[in-house]
Amino acid sequence: MKPRTQLSRSIAASIGGATLAGLTAGGAALPVAAQSLEMEEVVVSARRRDETLQEVPISLSSFGGDALEKTGTPDIVQLAESIPNTTLKVSRGTNTTITAFIRGVGQQDPVAGFEAGVGIYVDDVYLNRPQGAVLDVYDVERIEVLRGPQGTLYGRNTIGGAIKYVTRRLGDEPQLRIKGSLGNFSQRDIVATASAPLGDTLRVGGSVASFQRDGFGENLFTGEENYDKDILAARFSLEWSPADALFLRLAADTSTDDSSPKGGHRLTAAPGFPILNDVFDTRAGITQVGSLRKNEVTQDGASLTAEWSLDDVLTLKSITAYREDRSETPIDFDSLPEAFFDVPAIYDNHQFSQELQVLFEGDRLQGVAGVYYLDANAFTAFDVVLSQFGSASFTQGDVDTETWAVFADLNYDLTDTVSVSVGGRFTSDKRASTVVREAFAGSASPFFGNAGAISVTDEVVDADGNQVVPRFSNDRTDEDFTPRVSISWQPQDALHLYASYSAGFKGGGFDPRGNYAVAEIRDGFEPETVDAFEVGVKTTTLDGRLNANIALFFSDYQDVQIPGSEAIDTDGDGVDDSFAGTVTNAGKADISGVELELTAFLSDSLQANAAIGYIDAEYDEFEVLGVNVADDRVFQNTPELTAFYAMTYAVPLAISDHAGELSVTGQIAYRSETHQFEIKNELLDQPGYSLVNASVVWTSDDDKWQVGLHGKNLSDKEYKVAGYNFPTLGPGGTVTAFYGNPRTVTGSVSYNF
Repeated sequence: MKPRTQLSRSIAASIGGATLAGLTAGGAALPVAAQSLEMEEVVVSARRRDETLQEVPISLSSFGGDALEKTGTPDIVQLAESIPNTTLKVSRGTNTTITAFIRGVGQQDPVAGFEAGVGIYVDDVYLNRPQGAVLDVYDVERIEVLRGPQGTLYGRNTIGGAIKYVTRRLGDEPQLRIKGSLGNFSQRDIVATASAPLGDTLRVGGSVASFQRDGFGENLFTGEENYDKDILAARFSLEWSPADALFLRLAADTSTDDSSPKGGHRLTAAPGFPILNDVFDTRAGITQVGSLRKNEVTQDGASLTAEWSLDDVLTLKSITAYREDRSETPIDFDSLPEAFFDVPAIYDNHQFSQELQVLFEGDRLQGVAGVYYLDANAFTAFDVVLSQFGSASFTQGDVDTETWAVFADLNYDLTDTVSVSVGGRFTSDKRASTVVREAFAGSASPFFGNAGAISVTDEVVDADGNQVVPRFSNDRTDEDFTPRVSISWQPQDALHLYASYSAGFKGGGFDPRGNYAVAEIRDGFEPETVDAFEVGVKTTTLDGRLNANIALFFSDYQDVQIPGSEAIDTDGDGVDDSFAGTVTNAGKADISGVELELTAFLSDSLQANAAIGYIDAEYDEFEVLGVNVADDRVFQNTPELTAFYAMTYAVPLAISDHAGELSVTGQIAYRSETHQFEIKNELLDQPGYSLVNASVVWTSDDDKWQVGLHGKNLSDKEYKVAGYNFPTLGPGGTVTAFYGNPRTVTGSVSYNF
């Protein structure tokens, strides 16, 4: 294993796994240049140990922090434009909750009781809930996106893939960097980063960031901004190396999102309310309902990482972490002034995790083994206010999760060119849920400020001797073993062929919106599983000028957890009157596809990157009330074709006697038709579209100055990313959409003192 300092220097600031290592002009070396043009090694930790990207038998994309700055990437959502078969977006009606899908697997419902299918990790700490997980890009060393089940090493529901956000380690010299940005919509961002050694063994540092922007539109009823941004965030760390073999890092972070509640755009007219011309405008009146009048998301976390190298072969690692977040989110489903269908909601999450690892690096055997423990609580409370009926339906879900796992992943070099990797993880996942569902007369429940509200819940409902309505409690424990095996053949350094099998497991649970008077709902929904097969080739050719990585994959997706199942008739009167748990294991599917990623140096000054993903995802089974309706169902958030192309031209340029480099980057990203739900919807589904971005960045020779101009969505394309579909509720029905960002232009200046 390379020493930490050597690894940090070798990490490439790159998109798609490569960087322009050097340029020459007229025989003189440019300030940033080496004398030869070649791909620089990109170090990743996809298998919980440091390896080069081309050596890992996994489909993954790595993004260096410097390259992300040069392209003006604001948050992890925009990464999806350049990653094949990947969807990352802001969840409907929120500002910082993430919806993530990789290769057809994910989860868009952030309510307590559901687990995401794509794991989000910050410095190897798993984020158990999606609230606050739309991470802004600052003080980042790299971001890795692993595609396909990662159950062996990451567990915790990473059956679609994993996203690893890796922050920068502190340097040996004092540093101070300030970056300011201004843009349209009154964007004004500032990030200050500082670090300093305190003696020979102790270093301290941190970053403070403020991200501010006016709304893309306006709430025409309240006069507030719509789609604005108001985030204050900070990260701090303390690193101590009391001996050469021991490294400890104490890290803490905090953020507060005070952006305005996000109102949707109605796609259907209501009496007296025609469809608005501007898709970013809304008439939502949610701030008039109950005691919850504003949007606020806070999150805090702390972690302690310890690494102890026993010798050149064995290293012990411990990761201890605690995180909490709270979201107060008023949601107006109907986007009209009156509370025809309004939902004030609170999400409150806490988690403690502990992971212990043993890493070993022998001549032929390398690997990692360990244990993982998580104790978490997810609390959700919300009203469904229906003013036309003069009632509010209150729902509270309180879910405790206790999970533990043991895992190992070993790689053995059979010969100098052939290696085999074998791994497995046993997971025990216990979910204990308490659900309260009660109806009240009036505009809100007592929980949301209507102290005098009268309960109109008909009666206490018992089943099997236990009360299930209005209060229900139950628990379930799911256990599974998820293996992984791969074989790699590297006949030469520039050619790597591999084949792999991996299994994924996502635990079951209880839907807080379920009607627990229905017998089949009381046991909760079952886990879902994936068996994934992949073959791939990673090559470096043309004297180091071209990286070409291609992967073909097939997944057998079982017991798919489907949110939003159809209503059923619970009292036998022939009328559908209750949602059957909302989540059921209704699906079985086959998913296959191909992914291609290319990085090429077309000349000493011109670099090109491309990524193409094709996926064929089809349900074989999709049961509704015992009937297989698979032919009428589609995969949500999974476009059949994704494509990305970028070109960067870099030339030497001196400004005010400062030598430097000017780089110009153009990007175009395409996504074919995308469905918001499993049922096609002509109003909500987004037809195929393209986004065009461009950046111009000047960096001084001494890396002290960097000046950039970044344009996103330059064609000002309107494209839907999420929505609600309740066509029978509210006047004219409730079909509302949320949109991706319009054209933005940002100028930035940073200075390293």
